Amino acid sequence: MAAEAGHEVTPASVEIDERIEALDDWRGQALARVRALVARADPEVVETIKWRKPTSPGVPVWEHAGIICTGEVYKSAVKLTFAKGASLADPRRLFNSSLEGSTRRAIDLHEGEPLDEDAFVELVRAAVALNTAGLNIAGTRSG
Repeated sequence: MAAEAGHEVTPASVEIDERIEALDDWRGQALARVRALVARADPEVVETIKWRKPTSPGVPVWEHAGIICTGEVYKSAVKLTFAKGASLADPRRLFNSSLEGSTRRAIDLHEGEPLDEDAFVELVRAAVALNTAGLNIAGTRSG
């Protein structure tokens, strides 16, 4: 763990573990399942926590050359927002929220609703491909 101004900084993966454990209901199970699917789709995924504020501990984010998706937890849903979802093909119609925007798209998971795991893995892989398009060998944007 890194130290910052005398404070221990907890790795995002540990914070996400703790958040999943604290959600001792279907939402924690859903977030854990989605997390595992993202890792299966992209073994190079990086987990972060973004948008911390005094009223929120932040949002779990999965990244690879940019944001793939976020995992927000609400009382009645786990919302998976794909940063560039409007640019992704969604032949199995997983996106069911934030459909009106020109950039993002989301999947709202509700208790008891199934998730087409294979289609979700394909969507994550497409998001990674979109994020990495235009990167040169050194990993920087070509231009």
